[in-house]
Amino acid sequence: MISDAELKALVNKVVRRTMHGEEVRTETASPQGISPCDMKTVALGADHGGFKMKEMLKAHLTEAGFGVVDCGTHSVQSVDYPDLAFAVAEKVSQGEACRGIVVDGAGIGSCMTANKVPGVRAAMCYDYATAVNSREHNNANVLTLGAGLLGDNLVKQIVDIWLATEFGGGRHGKRVDKITAIEKKYLKTGN
Repeated sequence: MISDAELKALVNKVVRRTMHGEEVRTETASPQGISPCDMKTVALGADHGGFKMKEMLKAHLTEAGFGVVDCGTHSVQSVDYPDLAFAVAEKVSQGEACRGIVVDGAGIGSCMTANKVPGVRAAMCYDYATAVNSREHNNANVLTLGAGLLGDNLVKQIVDIWLATEFGGGRHGKRVDKITAIEKKYLKTGN
């Protein structure tokens, strides 16, 4: 049985694709034939500095009914944030997760890394307003957070509103299309 919120999200997706010409992406299906986006699947990753916050978010997301793909790290031992940011971004780019969240010390390096992956629009958010704007205006599909800058309660609020906010489309769709066109230009030329 599909919930009202899931139905609304599906209708919004079809309208965006019809009205704004968004490219239809084939998503990896679950064994039941349900895509990860229908199951509200989130790829989650962190470096050693974000490990504790990632673990807190994993529990928070699971409790809220999201499926979580844990991309690591699995301890506080030192690792390189680009490896974890790439793992999360790749899951989103390949349709194995609907959205991604990466936590490192400041959120900046992971954002830069994730944005190198085709199809990813990563945003570093640090408050309610940036979380809403990144989704509503920019259709961000990866959220990066700074564990050294944000407390757990604020991070939960940011994540909750980021996951709940739909893309606004309209004039924003035209602008996101321009971002995608720039990405495609460089994918074609290999620069």
